[in-house]
Amino acid sequence: MNVYPFVEAEQAGEHSVKRACELLKVSRSAYYARHERSTRARVDEQLTVKIREVHAASDGTYGAPRIHAELADAGLRHGRKRIARRMRAAGIRGKSPRRWRLTTIADPNATARPDLIGRDFTVDATAVDTRWCGDITYINTWEGWLYLATVIDLASRRVVGWAVADHLRTDLVDAALSDALTRRRPADGLIFHSDRGCQYTSAQHARLAGQHGVRLSVGRRGQCWDNAVAESFFATLKTELIHRQAWPTRTAARQAIFAYVEGWYNTRRRHSSLGYLSPAAYETATSAQPPTVRTAA
Repeated sequence: MNVYPFVEAEQAGEHSVKRACELLKVSRSAYYARHERSTRARVDEQLTVKIREVHAASDGTYGAPRIHAELADAGLRHGRKRIARRMRAAGIRGKSPRRWRLTTIADPNATARPDLIGRDFTVDATAVDTRWCGDITYINTWEGWLYLATVIDLASRRVVGWAVADHLRTDLVDAALSDALTRRRPADGLIFHSDRGCQYTSAQHARLAGQHGVRLSVGRRGQCWDNAVAESFFATLKTELIHRQAWPTRTAARQAIFAYVEGWYNTRRRHSSLGYLSPAAYETATSAQPPTVRTAA
C-alpha cells in the first residue's frame, strides 16, 4: 500500500513528518525524495502549459530564448535550459531563419559611393534615427511577384519605413525611404545604408536623399554581410510569415506584411540584440522619441 499520501496528510495537519514516518514505518529520506520529485513534476506540468501559451501567442515562432524572456517578464523565473528541456519533451519548436540568398542586381555604371557603416551594426540607444539600412526582397504570389522594400533603424532594429509594389523600379525604394522620413523626421546627416542594387545607386534615389539631407552608403559588391541587419530581417519575415502558407493575391500578402511588421515585429517580437526587448520597448526604455504609427491603407 502506498502510505506516502498519509504522510502528506499528516504534514498538513498537527503531526510532523518525522512522527508520521515513524508511525507508518517509512523512511523520511525516501518520503522527501518522492515529495521533491512530485513537486517538480507539478511545476514542470505548469511550466509546459505556460510555454505552450507563449509559443501559441507568437504564432509558433518563438524558441527557448524568447519564451524564457517572455516568462521572466511575467515573473516566472525558470532557467533557459529547463525551458528548452520542457519544449523538447512537449515537441514544441520555434522557427529558425533559412540561409540568405543574394538577390541584388548591381549597376556597373553607377556612381561610386562610400561604405559609411563598415559592418558596424552596434545597437546604441543614443543613435536612434542616425543610421538606417534598406533592402528589397521578393514574395511569390499566385498573381506574380510582390516586391518589398524596407528601411530599418540600426539602433533599435525597428522597421521605420516600408513599401510594396509589383515592380522593381527605383520608385519602390524611394517610397520606402519616403515613408521612413515622414514617420521619423530625422535630422540632417542621417546615413542610409544599402547594397549596390541599381535602385539604390540611381540618380533618382540620390536626388531624394539629397532633398532630405540623407547621406547614402553602400556595401561591397556580393557581400551580403555588409547589409546584415536588412538581410536578417528578411530571413525572419520569410521564416515566420511568408514561407508558412501560399499567397493567392498580392493584396493578401501586403495585408499580412502590414500585420506582421506593425502589429508584431515592431511592437511585440523580442529581439536578441536588444536584450530580448521588442524594438518599440527598446526605444521606450531608452527614452527614444516615440514614432508615429502607420495606419492600414
